[in-house]
Amino acid sequence: MIDARGLRMTPVRRRTLEILLERHGALGAYEILERLSADGFGHQPPVAYRALDFLVENGLAHRIRRLNAFAACQHPGQEHHAAFLICRLCNAVAEIAADKLRATLIASSAATGFDLERTSIEALGLCPACIESAPA
Repeated sequence: MIDARGLRMTPVRRRTLEILLERHGALGAYEILERLSADGFGHQPPVAYRALDFLVENGLAHRIRRLNAFAACQHPGQEHHAAFLICRLCNAVAEIAADKLRATLIASSAATGFDLERTSIEALGLCPACIESAPA
């Protein structure tokens, strides 16, 4: 199947995206592979990694490096830069807009003569649920 942007969404790619969207957070490749395997898509790691690579390359998912995991993009099809807020207790992930932050990084790095090519912005803290349940 081809979507409006001309991307070839195979059944395994579509199911991988659905799995990420169902979670509303980050999942590791092996967690995704388990779900794909249960759905009959195979059990070899390349099955999940190829689908995840496709989704990341096409702006449908993000790789969360700190967690070595993936999350569905909250703004697919929109040109944007994201930063990720990661809960240090439950590993919940929230995506926030980072266009202004990235512009500041580019300007600051340019002032030092550094040519910034790629950014990965991840901040660690506590999510609302963990703040709520923390002992007083």
